[in-house]
Amino acid sequence: MRMKSFEWLGRECVAVSCEGAAGAAGDAGVDGILDRIAEGIGRLGFSLDDTVRTRLWARDRESRNLGSQARSRRMSGKARSASSSYIAPAHLDSEATVALDFLAMRSGAGKKLVEYDPPIVPLRYLDLERRVFLSGVTSTTGNLSQQVSEICGLIGGSLEHAGTSWEQVVRVSFFLHQEEDPAALRQAFQQAAKVPAESTECSFVEGYSALDKLIEIEVTAQR
Repeated sequence: MRMKSFEWLGRECVAVSCEGAAGAAGDAGVDGILDRIAEGIGRLGFSLDDTVRTRLWARDRESRNLGSQARSRRMSGKARSASSSYIAPAHLDSEATVALDFLAMRSGAGKKLVEYDPPIVPLRYLDLERRVFLSGVTSTTGNLSQQVSEICGLIGGSLEHAGTSWEQVVRVSFFLHQEEDPAALRQAFQQAAKVPAESTECSFVEGYSALDKLIEIEVTAQR
């Protein structure tokens, strides 16, 4: 388990990256990860209720599905956060079936959880005292350019709903299918949204929650 403490957006944060026990099924792996994370961040005065974002990485689709179900069960109520999940065996350094990237932020007044209408498993966004964390957004429509355009439209609607805009975005995280071209992603995104390149990052994955998805985009903004 790797854990670091740092300042971001004017708040104390703790980030953890942790892999599950070797060979454990996805649900048991996530349960073990969250037990370890809760113990580790507890020594810094944080709890799972301070979570603002989690990313689940899985070796295969079954592990992703089981891990996602376990995360939803454990990270409910005040612990719920913006979230995403990926099939990415190359992300795993051990024989684990799942891994989790976890971000918590120190809060004074607590966080506001905003659902989609109707609600689905991921939150639409989390608002922590004018800091807005969107769950990963995907599309199954058309090619990469078409999916980026549709996703950016959906994200723009969520940013507007939260009282902010693309101009106030501080981080865009792309999770691109490994067979797609990152240059094509950059071109499509530049046409759909105006965010400085230095505020973006791109990781590569093998799959998502459903087939036909080529890209998932996470956004963090201020208001």
